[in-house]
Amino acid sequence: MTEPRDFDILVVGGGMVGSALALGLSQQGWQVALVEASECQALVQPPAAALGVEDFEPRVSAISVASQRLLEDLGVWANIVAARHCPYQTMTVWDGDGTGRIQFEAAELQARSLGTIIENRHIVRGLFAALLDSPVELISGVQVSGWWQDNPEGAGRQGVRLADGRVLAADLVVAADGAHSRLRQWVGLATREWDYDQQAIVCTVRTAQSHRFTAWQRFSPSGPLAFLPLLSESGDEHFCSIVWSQDTEEARRLMALDEAAFASELERAIERELGAVELVSRRFAFPLRQRHAKEYVAPGFALIGDAAHTIHPLAGQGANLGYSDVRALLDELSRARKAGLGAADELMLARYQRRRKGENLTMMAAMEGFKQLFARDELPLRWVRNTGLRWLNQLGPVKNRIAAEAMGLDI
Repeated sequence: MTEPRDFDILVVGGGMVGSALALGLSQQGWQVALVEASECQALVQPPAAALGVEDFEPRVSAISVASQRLLEDLGVWANIVAARHCPYQTMTVWDGDGTGRIQFEAAELQARSLGTIIENRHIVRGLFAALLDSPVELISGVQVSGWWQDNPEGAGRQGVRLADGRVLAADLVVAADGAHSRLRQWVGLATREWDYDQQAIVCTVRTAQSHRFTAWQRFSPSGPLAFLPLLSESGDEHFCSIVWSQDTEEARRLMALDEAAFASELERAIERELGAVELVSRRFAFPLRQRHAKEYVAPGFALIGDAAHTIHPLAGQGANLGYSDVRALLDELSRARKAGLGAADELMLARYQRRRKGENLTMMAAMEGFKQLFARDELPLRWVRNTGLRWLNQLGPVKNRIAAEAMGLDI
């Protein structure tokens, strides 16, 4: 094997989560390399201004206040929100088969917003702009082709082989390479997973009425529909990103419709809360699958983000759970460095897993419970969920506590 290049920590995957971790680690003083299959120069190119629905990226994230604080601590938030973004002050959730409705207001929490809707590429762009000015060694435009270890049973060197023949070694390798993580598979960390038998349809729409800086979500037995507010550079408030999770057969039917028919179905599904759906961008659909790694760590190895867990998009918490992983791993590695320990310290990795595994499992179980509750159409369950939503909406302190927990606020 070619003599490897050595680093303290090697992060594989330069998406929103992996790039944030690499930047934070370099700020702590670790010698860090980040491997990303895309060319990094392409990732920092500014997109064109949004004049129509096709100009927005279909992939967006609802960044919580806690995730915003992490990005602020990394020094990249101001750069990220220099591009188009949309803070939202209200979230309205209701049962499409009843009268139950709950509304969360930022003003009730004494917060500027409940979160911020941002296209994923703007987050990545802001992070990579900072990485290019950091000590992180960016290795981009090349695929990882394999994993190697000196001693699979414990202490020793490990790393990756690249498609161009280069070999990289590190005390700690962190996989941030997504839901289908090849590193997770090569290292042999098993997962528990199952199909939802649903697909998520994503696209951008323009509506006749302003979104009013509100995130809208309607539940139905066949799946939830979310309208997430977008804002163009000119301040146009009539764009929304939609995530429509539907049973597979229904999703296929919707995807086969022409634009006018699909817009009509959307209007009906959102109960014309925003008036007519005037324009629809190109649509994308992807299957939904719950996935959770049984272990997040192995000797000299850790998982973060989607490589460790994927969750139903109904609450928009995927990116925020990933950023909570980043925060926890940064905290533990900072403690280890101050104590003179190495980046692969076994107890440090165990603490990271303990901090994140329970919280992620709790969130995943809650989302599965919501999905099952709203998927059932029996009259007693319909009564329970509608009564529960109305009851909770009237209990300000309890409702606000739920919202604060989701946002990462202390109230």
